Amino acid sequence: MKVTLLAFTPNPLKIIYVSARVCYSSLSPSELFQKEIPEEETHRIINDLISMGHFSVLEHISFTFAIEGISRACSHQLVRHRIASFSMRSQRYTKPSAKPILPESIMNNEPARQLFEEEFARIFSGYQKLLDFGIPKEDARFLLPNATATDLVMTMNFRELLHAAGLRLCLRAQWEIRDVFENIKRCMSENKELAGLAGYLEPRCVWLGSCPEKNECGRFETR
Repeated sequence: MKVTLLAFTPNPLKIIYVSARVCYSSLSPSELFQKEIPEEETHRIINDLISMGHFSVLEHISFTFAIEGISRACSHQLVRHRIASFSMRSQRYTKPSAKPILPESIMNNEPARQLFEEEFARIFSGYQKLLDFGIPKEDARFLLPNATATDLVMTMNFRELLHAAGLRLCLRAQWEIRDVFENIKRCMSENKELAGLAGYLEPRCVWLGSCPEKNECGRFETR
């Protein structure tokens, strides 16, 4: 798996500050934007916005990521986050990789790994035969399994990113999509402008102070 931060809204902290302050300031948005704002002040405002549930201000900034080498099982979990934009490699027009995405539980179990790889190779061979028979890719793809690898581009605003990370960084989330959001957080942490915002990407239990799931991992008690 590879996750790359491709682009983000310029001056993200200042955009959040201006969007939050314009509601209560006599200054115009452009005048607020020209002000020198301490980063600590913006983070204080973000904390207040989150604690009060005033999330709409966070929608003014967005992030675009390239997400490569994930399974179709993972991509279908990802696209359930509907307040986002996704562009994924099409199986109608491209031939997928013959190398599957293997879960660690299968990778570390030799008999299971061997069976998995043999069955995937058999299925992919059948897919190739369908193509050889003249079946269009858009129909031959019906044979392909969830382990088939794919790449996509995803754009999310900060509000949706907080929501998605809150669900997907939970230790009860499946390992692959949790890895996606851990890599998203890492990409943001490594960017000087976004490092402060990356710290807000946490499981829901961190913000709630308790576990909203019925089967907690032990980090927080169930409320």
